[in-house]
Amino acid sequence: MEYLVQLVISGLAIGAIYGLIAMGFAVIYKSTGLVNFAQGEMTMIVAYVAWTISTSISGNVFVVAFGAILAAILLGLVIERIVIRPMLGEPVFATVMVTIGLAVILRSSINFIWDAYPHGLDLGVGRDIIRFGNIGVRTGQIAVIATLLFLLAAIWAFFRYSKFGIAMRAVAADDRTALLMGISATRVHAIAWAASSVIAGIAGVFFAISYDISPAMFQLGLKAFPATILGGLDAILGSGLGGLLIGITENLAGGYLGSGMKEVAGFVMIVVVLMIRPFGIFGERDIERV
Repeated sequence: MEYLVQLVISGLAIGAIYGLIAMGFAVIYKSTGLVNFAQGEMTMIVAYVAWTISTSISGNVFVVAFGAILAAILLGLVIERIVIRPMLGEPVFATVMVTIGLAVILRSSINFIWDAYPHGLDLGVGRDIIRFGNIGVRTGQIAVIATLLFLLAAIWAFFRYSKFGIAMRAVAADDRTALLMGISATRVHAIAWAASSVIAGIAGVFFAISYDISPAMFQLGLKAFPATILGGLDAILGSGLGGLLIGITENLAGGYLGSGMKEVAGFVMIVVVLMIRPFGIFGERDIERV
């Protein structure tokens, strides 16, 4: 029983990281109608920036967090302005292909700017173990789960009740009509990309604290994408919860069926779910497939 509980807790922790990245996917899709296949690479870049700040400027957790958030905002705004904005009005497929190309460029930049070796982000927090009987839980695991739940509530409220959140949903539905109603599509897109980058960056920093960073970290995006599909591309809340489900499923499969099954468990899960609900558990039935 203790083994099962430990697997579930570890699954929730890594699932929360998946959920944060999946929320980044959903924020962009819900605001712009676009799937960003460079989400994992953006997560990795922000994590490397956080590591650079900690080793060259200050290892203070607040300094690193502040610098990482600023870097994430800048990264999102630069990508939107230079890469995405010129694609406005172009076919969705063409824009998606641009994000795939962007992913390759960002992935390759790691070796040019940093190196190909793994590094640990030691901020003096997140690795302490709290014990509940024989069950050990890292403080970083508790923190990432709490962060996911807080952001889920905050973003849901933002899209549901704020005027700008409603404007972002309108642009995603029909950007030309939204423009006629006085909504700036370019401003909406810029904020969506910045917000998505920040959420992805938070996930990257939490992952770096608990594990190590390396050029293979971009695979987090591949792990998180099934969570987005599972919850629904247009459902931010569902994407976050989908990440938790994927994390638990992977850990249980790895713990009881072998490490090989851990890599495919999430994809098997979305195949089964999508056969029943092609638009995801929380997605809307009229979602556009990309």
